[in-house]
Formats: sequence, structure tokens, C-alpha cells
Amino acid sequence: MNLGTLFSGSDMASALMPEWILILGIVAMILIPNLGNGTFRLPIPGTSIRVPYFLGGKRYAFTNDPRLPAGIAGFTLIAAFVTAFMSQMIDSDVGMGYACLAANGVVDSTSSCADAEHLLRIDAFSRTFEMIFYGALIIALFANWDRLQATAPNRIALKKQEDDAVESLRLTRLLNNRRQVDFYLLVLMVAFGMSVVALSANLFVLFIGLEIASLGSYVLISFLKETKTGPEAGLKYFIVGSVSSAIGLYGMSLLYIWNGNLSMTGTTGLAAGWLSDGSNGLAVLGLTFMLVAFGFKVSAVPFHFATPDAYEGSSAPIAGVLSTASKAMGFAALMRVLIGITLGDGESDWYVLIGLIAAITMTWGNIAALGSRSPKRMLAYSSVAHAGYILAGIAAIGAIGPGSASELIATAIIFHLAVLVTFKLGAFLVIGLLECEGRGNNLEDFYGLAKRDPLIAVSMFIFMLALAGVPPLAGFLSKLMMVNGIISSTIGDVGGSGLFDTLGNLSWVFWLAILIFMNSAMSVFYYLRIVVVMFFEETDRPVRLSRAPMLRIAIMLCTMGTVVFGFGILADALAEAAAEAASTLFP
Repeated sequence: MNLGTLFSGSDMASALMPEWILILGIVAMILIPNLGNGTFRLPIPGTSIRVPYFLGGKRYAFTNDPRLPAGIAGFTLIAAFVTAFMSQMIDSDVGMGYACLAANGVVDSTSSCADAEHLLRIDAFSRTFEMIFYGALIIALFANWDRLQATAPNRIALKKQEDDAVESLRLTRLLNNRRQVDFYLLVLMVAFGMSVVALSANLFVLFIGLEIASLGSYVLISFLKETKTGPEAGLKYFIVGSVSSAIGLYGMSLLYIWNGNLSMTGTTGLAAGWLSDGSNGLAVLGLTFMLVAFGFKVSAVPFHFATPDAYEGSSAPIAGVLSTASKAMGFAALMRVLIGITLGDGESDWYVLIGLIAAITMTWGNIAALGSRSPKRMLAYSSVAHAGYILAGIAAIGAIGPGSASELIATAIIFHLAVLVTFKLGAFLVIGLLECEGRGNNLEDFYGLAKRDPLIAVSMFIFMLALAGVPPLAGFLSKLMMVNGIISSTIGDVGGSGLFDTLGNLSWVFWLAILIFMNSAMSVFYYLRIVVVMFFEETDRPVRLSRAPMLRIAIMLCTMGTVVFGFGILADALAEAAAEAASTLFP
């Protein structure tokens, strides 16, 4: 690709506007905090002329403010979210609703991009997932302003303090100030990697996006290196993630050997090759290896073993991002590959394996969560169970084949991944509020929370009900849409002379819907266990939790989202957006 074409033409600028904003934000994060009165001396004998170059030296007052990186990151993510929203939902001049980027840098904005090979595909699916990523990161970023506080330099003593507690607080503030740029730069890198995954129409580009986002996630997990569990959790997640990525890359190389092309679209792309020769052993083996990498990203059994440790070792806002945005990224990649490449014109044998993994994943996740007394580990295993629910939907799409029922199930999957940002991330943010006082890793830390902070306890209660799928909250609507799509598509063509004949003629995916119901009922126990200890157990701790104003605002936003996306106008609007995104997956 000619690099110059990336910056030329209004079509390119508008199609990739959110990505350009992220790149500019990353550049600004590197340059602006380093602006100062730095100069260099001209190498002319007998002179002392110094020329300013504004990098280094003594920094200016505004660039020396440790709160600046959070402002840059927040402004960048909000601007990227707004442009993605305008591009897809409003279809204004800021962006375009449908476009594809070819390898030569040419933007194709015709009605379909399926007939040619492309690197990036900008459509309702990619824009919707971009908004999911940006929304989760924005909420986590606001919450992290209180979890990783930046203190104005004039409020920190310059000399060592005699009192050990005061000195420890001073050192903590200095350390937090020094790592502000590092943290928010990693957040923007993760956002950019997720955007690349959402836009990818080529497996190699998709892999690059996955690795950009994953490398940033590994560091963010172990970012609080002064904790006991952070470095260990990050190392475990890095090792398992690196191995799974290597296996996925090997699978990609096999697909390239088989097809000679890694583009998902076009007459010589992977979709066309799979349709004509999908039973080829090399193609099957390559896709199998790629599913290992995707299985790790979505925390599917048996690739989930590092997930509980990663959630427990990272700060609560980062754990919330892993359980929402990172999971959505994995499923976006999985749906692009399994539905966009292997679905073809009818049922695919691959989905029997996906259905089996889904059944094991949702059941094991709920059983493991039942025995966990750590709220973070419980939510981690809950995330595994939710991955099983979504995998069941993908398996049903493969069994049913293209059609209105498959689009309904895909709509439910995208809707679920969107609303998961509200109640799953919200639950982690409540834990983050407890972490502000050095607690939150044990169930006992929730004792008496309703008396200490009634509003936060009510929010946590709403989050738990939504995770369990209790109506009329957002978690119920997404599960209802998915189960309804599975049952209506499998039971409508069944005929038999008796009950046993009817049951025997049911498609195997019908039992996945039943299993979703059974596992949802099982999950109610461990979700309500937190509710019980909040409202009915006594505590001798101080009455009110930490102030943490930004963190509380983020929790309230998640609470409102959990309610309003369960029914009403906003729920309908989100469902319509998810339906539009789902329709672009099918030819």
C-alpha cells in the first residue's frame, strides 16, 4: 500500500475518522506531556546561539500537570465514539455508512464489497462494535481517575516526611503521577487495536489488531506492580495469550498455504475458497488452530484458565474492560471468520464442535462460580458462562444457515455484547469503589454495604439481577432474543405423532436453548449471594465508602444503562442498531 494514499482524499478521511482520531490522540499523548523549553546549541565555533525545539527541558505548567494524560485520553475516546456514532447512526458528512479499503489504498463505497479483496470493511457491524469498545473504555477511564489518582504537583511535599504513613502516601502520589502517561497511552493503544479488529476484512490485519490490543491488555493487567497478585496475573495471561496467538498465527499460515490469500472477501478470498473446497484437510486444520486463539480471547473452556487470575490481579476497571470490550473484540473476530467465511449457503459441520464447546463453557463457568467467594473470580467465571451463551448462538446460526432466524440470533449476540458493558462493567466498578479503601477481593467486604452506601448497594443489586437475566432489565432481553431465535427456528418444522417423536425430531441446537435456561437459573444463586450479604449481613466498618466522585458517576451511568436498555425507546433503538449490524454479516 502506498502510505500517501492513506492521507489523501475525503473518502479515506471520512471512512477512517475514528481511527485517525485515535492515532492523533496517541501522538498527542507522547508529545504534549513532554513539551517544555528545551533548546539545543548550534555547533558554530565562537557562538552560544541556542535554538528552541520545545521538547525536553523544563516543562510548561500545563504540560507538567499529571491530570493532562487522562484529559487527552478522555477527549480522544469521546471524539472517536461520537464520529463512529455519526458515521453509522446519522450517516452525516463526518463519515460514511458503508465503505471498504482495498490493498492499494482505494476506498470503495459501492453497495457491496463482497466481489473484491479488501483489507478493511467499514459497515454497521464494525461501527457498532467500535462504539461498544469506545463506550466501555470511556466508562473505565472515568472510573480510573479515582482508582489511579493524579495529584497536582503543588499538593505533594518535595522532601521526605518523618511520619511513615504520610511518607507512604507521598510516595504513592508521586508514583501515580509518574505513570499517568503510560496508563492512558496503553488504553488508547488497546482502543486502536480493537478498532482494527472490528474493521478487518483480512485475517492478517485482524491478527495485527488482536495483538495490538492484547499486548496493551497484558501490561494493563499487571500495571499495579506493587500489588501481590498483579504481576503474577499479568505474566500468566501473557504466557497463555502468547501461546494461543502463536497457535492462531500458525493456523493462519496454513490457511494462506491452502488458499494463497487471507482476504475474507472477493472471488479468490477465503469465503469463496471455503464454499468450493471447505472440506480440505489443510483448511480445516488451519481454522482449528485459529479457533484456539479466538477461544482464549472469549474465555471459552478449555482456554479460560488464565482468566480468573487476570481478573483478580488487575484493577477493577481493567477487569471490567476485559470482561466486556475485550470479550466483544474476540466475538467480533469469531463472527467475522465463522459466519463470514465458513457459513456458506447452509449448515456447517463446524458448528457441532462450537455447540459442544458452548455447552461445556456455560456449564463449567456457572459451576465454578458457585464455589467462588472472591467477587472478582465469581464475575470472571460468570464471564466464562456468558461466553458459552454467545457461543451457543453462533452454533445455532451454523446449524440453521443464512436466514431471518440466524439474523435474529446474531442481533441478540450483538445486543448482548453491547448491554453487557452496562451491568458487567458496572459490577466491576462497584468492586473498584471498595478497592479505593483496600478491600473488594473477598465476599466479606460486601457485608452491610446497603447500610454503608444504599445507592451503591442498589446499583449492585440491579447489576446482579441483569447478569442473572431477570426481567425487565437489559440482560433478560438479550437472552430472550437469543433463545427465541433458536427455539422458533428449530421447533417450527418439527412434526411427530407423539411427544417422544416430536422431541426426537428436534434439532440439536434446541437443547442448547434449554441449557441456557438451566444455566441461567443456576447462576441466580451466586448472583443473589452478593445481594444477601449486602442487605442482611452486619458490618463494623465505617458507614460510607470512599467519595471517588468520577467512579460513582460511572456506576450511576451503568445503572441507568442497565435499566433503560431493558425496555422502552432506547432498548428498541439499540436492538435496531444491532439488527442492522447483524444483517451485514450475511451475504
